[in-house]
Amino acid sequence: MEYITGRTDFKLHNSAVSLGKFDGIHRGHQLLLNKILEQKSKGYQAVMFTFMFHPNNLFSDKEIDTIYTEEEKRYLLEQSGLDVLVSYPFTEETASMEPEDFIKDVLINKLDARMIVVGSDFRFGHKRRGNVALLQSMSGTYGYELVVFDKMKLEDQVISSTYIRNELLEGHIEKANSMLGRPFSIIGEVQHGRKIGRTLGFPTTNLIPAEHKLLPPNGVYASITIINGKKYPGVTNIGFNPTVGTTPEPRVETYIIDFDSDLYGTTIEVCLYSLERREVKFHSLDELKAQMQKDITFGREYFAKVSY
Repeated sequence: MEYITGRTDFKLHNSAVSLGKFDGIHRGHQLLLNKILEQKSKGYQAVMFTFMFHPNNLFSDKEIDTIYTEEEKRYLLEQSGLDVLVSYPFTEETASMEPEDFIKDVLINKLDARMIVVGSDFRFGHKRRGNVALLQSMSGTYGYELVVFDKMKLEDQVISSTYIRNELLEGHIEKANSMLGRPFSIIGEVQHGRKIGRTLGFPTTNLIPAEHKLLPPNGVYASITIINGKKYPGVTNIGFNPTVGTTPEPRVETYIIDFDSDLYGTTIEVCLYSLERREVKFHSLDELKAQMQKDITFGREYFAKVSY
């Protein structure tokens, strides 16, 4: 997959383009993605167009935590069969671009869009004046086909990144996963930790999430770790390890059941399935060790019943 980021000096050809924020790449987003992937059989390039930073961040001092970071999104999309991911710089200039100019200068001149795929609420351009009606009205002028998908619902609730973020923050992992269409995950390179789990007889992998990666509540989760395409069940603790000395940032530490290999420097994906318990501070290492054994039993029993 070609990754174009932070620049505007590019020129693609013969593209089927989906446009949006795509935080979470949830089930609604997957409708758009699958549509452009279908066009590859017709000789089109499958192109996803999004912005390098969450658009809300340009006009706010508060950074928005995202379901998937830019690096995680790229990792996931590389596996989908997408040809090109464009992460366009969202600047004052971009924000002030008139929607007609965005269609002409970006969608046509830069992307050579032959098919444009969007959600029904897609807005773009200065003051968000551009919409589906404008895209449709200009399709004859520029010769592209417009495909519009209605918002997908789950139990009469529109699936949205905001809704998913709220469910994740409440620890409702199963609900979030049903909207995502896949388990919520943390992706990164295994780091050296303090090796306390190893001294207790429970060696763990250690990830340090990006600063603005959205995380569910601190606690222990049934998890699947994907290593080089292979899935391994286990349990994951998210938090600051208060029993053994609080870490400066949240850690994602995973015990992989029946696995014993050196993973330092390896990129892994840790997928969360269910919250077992919230993070607590134990009175002693023996108490912590006993609870860790219970956590592992929980993980074994969970994946004995749940398909992964």
